[in-house]
Amino acid sequence: MDTTIFKCALAAYLMSTIAYIASLVVRRVGVARAATWMLAGAFGFHTAYIIIRWVNSGYSPVVNSFEALSFIAWAVSGVYLAFQARTRTRVLGAFVAPLALLLSIASSARVIGAVHIPDTLKASWVTIHVVCSLVGGAFFALACCSSIMYLVQDNLIRKRRIDSLNRFLPPLRDLDRINHISAVWGFLLLTLGIIAGAVWARTVWGSHLQSDPKQIATLVSWIMCALLVHQRLAIGWKGKRAALLSIGAFVILLFAFVGVNIFFVTVHTF
Repeated sequence: MDTTIFKCALAAYLMSTIAYIASLVVRRVGVARAATWMLAGAFGFHTAYIIIRWVNSGYSPVVNSFEALSFIAWAVSGVYLAFQARTRTRVLGAFVAPLALLLSIASSARVIGAVHIPDTLKASWVTIHVVCSLVGGAFFALACCSSIMYLVQDNLIRKRRIDSLNRFLPPLRDLDRINHISAVWGFLLLTLGIIAGAVWARTVWGSHLQSDPKQIATLVSWIMCALLVHQRLAIGWKGKRAALLSIGAFVILLFAFVGVNIFFVTVHTF
């Protein structure tokens, strides 16, 4: 049953992606509105899948690499939909929906069949660590998407090519607002996730910090995210500079989440 629900979510993500791309081609808000409802449907199916899988497996479905990708797709979609309800940023879904689709496709390699999870990964601290870290990463992914759209639109304005798109594209202030809120919440959740991970590491390995590539990369990404939040809150950075820093912070964070497992040997092999 959970597999069928996941396939429904995957189909809805695909339809939403196609609709968002079509909205960019025809430049119609109505098409983007329909795409948003499709994305909301995908989010609903995905929510049901996560709940059912959690109940059936007996552990939080976020401690496996493939399931983590699925959870990030769900979190990015949910965070975007929450923002979209309060801002004029429907077109931003043209970045979010494809990202959620690709993450869901990547995670589908392990949708079928049970996955063996060591007892040490079923602890509550692990769930808190992974959920907070992934949702925090989802906030930074949305900050990155809004930053890319901000830079694209800012470039169009500077080249005086915005007239025909003015009614269709979201205001720059809304994109910057999403960037700001996403960075703050993403940093807070990422910090909570790191703290929970350190507590769990102490109970399992006897030390809060190991000489592990993923932990080191995560610490570097956390410092980058902290710099972004500091520059925004204390220095007052906005607009293009904040957008570029947001993209850089997300790239480093993405490497910490995914790239380390590809290029280095790490204890975070689950």
